[in-house]
Amino acid sequence: MKHALITPLLAACLAVPLAHADTPTDDDPSNLSGSAELGFVATSGNSDTNNINGRLNLTQESVQWRTDYSLSALSSSSDSETTAEKYSGTVQSNYKFDTEQFWFVRGAHEEDRFSGYRHKSSASTGYGNRFWQKGDGSYLEASAGVGYREFAIDRDIDADGKSDRGTFVRLAATYEYHFTASSLFHQELNTEASVDGGNDVYESVSAIQANIVDNLAMKLAYRVKYTSDVPANTDTTDTETTASVLYSF
Repeated sequence: MKHALITPLLAACLAVPLAHADTPTDDDPSNLSGSAELGFVATSGNSDTNNINGRLNLTQESVQWRTDYSLSALSSSSDSETTAEKYSGTVQSNYKFDTEQFWFVRGAHEEDRFSGYRHKSSASTGYGNRFWQKGDGSYLEASAGVGYREFAIDRDIDADGKSDRGTFVRLAATYEYHFTASSLFHQELNTEASVDGGNDVYESVSAIQANIVDNLAMKLAYRVKYTSDVPANTDTTDTETTASVLYSF
């Protein structure tokens, strides 16, 4: 039963934009854009370390819909011992009322080997507004909604593998500012506050990006995530600092 509610909701996030295509041209590949990024650091000598991170972002836009897909992976090892391993994915479909207002349906799934959880899954829906936008791509967007989630505790910590399940209120904001045609700043703030005594989750992602040549860019990003109530022997705050090469298409 643990996936009885989450799985259909995640599937709905993928199905909604396909089921309501505006015209046959909405599935035109020209409406699809995205980016792929990869970062890698290796050291040897007194300490042998390997760090790799990757991300794929896709956006499909039509007259009535905008759907964002994101997949990411992070792996680190030191002296042949794995110290970090995380995989995550999100999909958000926005039904556009006009150029500013939209209704969203969002699904997310994360597996972090060292978080104390087997997985974290959630689905949410609500209203959003792109309050400000410019022709160069700069914009400010905010949204609010409600959702349901499941944080499944690792069986190494809890033999019963209990889950933190419940409803939450989601608040999110995204700000992107283009300094020039080849450089930008991106900021995301996300809050998921439990309404029934469960976990509160707060996340901030900051990134700076500058083109090297054509569609190739360098990206520096800093992410901090706070979870109010975590399993034993795990930290409430996770941080990530990444440097990567990004290709846009």
